Amino acid sequence: MKRRQFITNTVSAGVVSALSPTLLTASSMLTMKDPRRVNDDISLAQWALVDEFKSGKLNTLDFPRIAREGFDLNGIEFVNILFDVPTSRYINELKKNANDHGVEMVLMMVDQEGETAAETAKARKQTVDNHKKWIDIAQELGCHAVRTNCRGPEGADKDEALKWAADTYNMMLEYAIPANVSICIENHGGLSNDTDWMLALMKEVDNLYFGSYPDWREPSESFDNYNFLKQMLPYAKGMSFRNQPTEEIAIKMINLCKESGYRGYYGIESKGRKEIKQAIKTLRKHLLNE
Repeated sequence: MKRRQFITNTVSAGVVSALSPTLLTASSMLTMKDPRRVNDDISLAQWALVDEFKSGKLNTLDFPRIAREGFDLNGIEFVNILFDVPTSRYINELKKNANDHGVEMVLMMVDQEGETAAETAKARKQTVDNHKKWIDIAQELGCHAVRTNCRGPEGADKDEALKWAADTYNMMLEYAIPANVSICIENHGGLSNDTDWMLALMKEVDNLYFGSYPDWREPSESFDNYNFLKQMLPYAKGMSFRNQPTEEIAIKMINLCKESGYRGYYGIESKGRKEIKQAIKTLRKHLLNE
């Protein structure tokens, strides 16, 4: 569904009149689609505890309990490569554990399943096919979105790569939309770190179910995380929160999100329990005003 088509449909249904036009961003439209997300909240990304999962100290079935008992958080975000065997029995047990601990399963991060800006049609189709099983699992768990990567082949022409990526994501969305699952891109290097290229891709695909998942990487000479966040906010389906070099920078970025009209989860990806607790402290103080 195109954004402009969605707006037309909701106006005729009398929905948009209840919203301020300045808040009619991709994020607020997602809230209209998914009534669970009407307020800001904090979730825990599985990658924040990646060392414990990879060592075997934790497994994915433990994740809801850890989020609640270890950090008292309401949401969790999975990483596909940290799953064990996603059988029906396994998925049902994970759903039960989340329900028992009152934890919402928010998002599925997908890695190592193919390049979304691959230069051949065959490779692009394979990438889409590889992601389908994770879209199915996300739907079964109640996750609202699947996070992808989009780095592009090294040295690729940007205009050509834009066409390749748009083709991949249009195919992926054909499968994801009937499942009511959004598809988003996290900036993990390559073309996904290029603000102008990402904006061009968002406009090219132009779909309510397609967006960004801004990673709050530390600022550097080659990456302005504040400007990237600002440009991606109208398309944000979530937030990858990382502790910043100073609390002042974190506050500035949190306020930017608030002012944009974004409402939803801030998924903590800062690695290690000490860093997670620091992120929770910052978000509870400056986001949730606790």
